[in-house]
Amino acid sequence: MFYLILPNIRSCHNVGAMFRTADAFGISRIFLVGYTASPPKIQIDKVALGAEKWVPWEKREDLASLIKELKEKGVKIVALEKNDKSINISLTKFDAPLALIVGNEVEGVEPDILKMCDQIVHIPMYGKKESLNVSVAAGVAMYVINNNYTII
Repeated sequence: MFYLILPNIRSCHNVGAMFRTADAFGISRIFLVGYTASPPKIQIDKVALGAEKWVPWEKREDLASLIKELKEKGVKIVALEKNDKSINISLTKFDAPLALIVGNEVEGVEPDILKMCDQIVHIPMYGKKESLNVSVAAGVAMYVINNNYTII
């Protein structure tokens, strides 16, 4: 199982893009948390190109309780965030089942949530900009995780 968690994503276009990419990488379920918009919504549907109809998803209000619930089921929680504890994603091995949390477009993943995670990974940046668009970063992460994934 490979889950994608989208907490408080502001842009419906980002949500739609992540639905489409989640379909490409066989994501088991997307959790839309907090104020992240959910289908049907024209801006999501336009970018998702139908993926919102067949990729399983669930709307949740509280991220901390979702994480606790998933951990009780043995799911490893991985946050995509750059900080002093994060590891280069391409140097990391991943075990199933896991859930990838991507952060809000402005604030990233909240510090309290990072404390709840089993791993924090980052995508190395080589240019002047220190971040990627959240949907692009999620796509890169899903690709790398799928290539470094051990199904248990």
